[in-house]
Amino acid sequence: VLVIDVSGSMQAEDVDPTRLEAAQNVVRGFLKDLPPRFKVGVVAFSETAEVAAPASDDRQLAIDAIDYLYPQRGTAIGDAIARGVEVARAADEGLSGVTRPAAIMLLSDGSQTEGILLPQEGAARAKSFKIPVYTIALGTPEGVVEFNRFGGTRIIPVPPDPATLRQIATSTGGRFYEAESAGDLREAYEKMGSLVSKVERKQEVTFAFLAGGLVLLLAAAAVAVVTFPRLP
Repeated sequence: VLVIDVSGSMQAEDVDPTRLEAAQNVVRGFLKDLPPRFKVGVVAFSETAEVAAPASDDRQLAIDAIDYLYPQRGTAIGDAIARGVEVARAADEGLSGVTRPAAIMLLSDGSQTEGILLPQEGAARAKSFKIPVYTIALGTPEGVVEFNRFGGTRIIPVPPDPATLRQIATSTGGRFYEAESAGDLREAYEKMGSLVSKVERKQEVTFAFLAGGLVLLLAAAAVAVVTFPRLP
């Protein structure tokens, strides 16, 4: 589940051309390179967290959702993680109790200013469902946004919040990345994609190993029944 910050600070131009446009460009490329076996959902968050695209194997649906993102106001990181958990769990509905491995990729460029859940509470919810959260802090400490009102210009500093995002990743079993440029951001998504693929394959191999062990155990039990006489 791609969880993407669309707060007003994403208009900052310290990441060329802007933080949001750089994110959109990189994520589009990430989606096109992602293996088709992955379902992808998109959550956009500002002062609230909204589902932009449900988890689906229709990759174009996710790309269209990324294209339609635009800067808004506020940053609700905790609520965004919780919404990402909902999207991941909804993808398993109708699978007769089967839970597929899931991960959240959270991109944010600032501190929490809005929302019901604190970032740590959102992380705790993800952890309770064994969903790792991979986080990226986008932007530089010198990032600013300019607002022109009533003939005057107001300049507001908008540094990212790496400490909070690092804590989220650590507490959920994910990884944290910092991206001060579009190149850094592209590299972070490539690394996250590689890690998620490894986790998925590891879980699939572990399941196969356990299933094979169960078959051998049952086979051994059957042989024992035939070979050894029952006690009276």
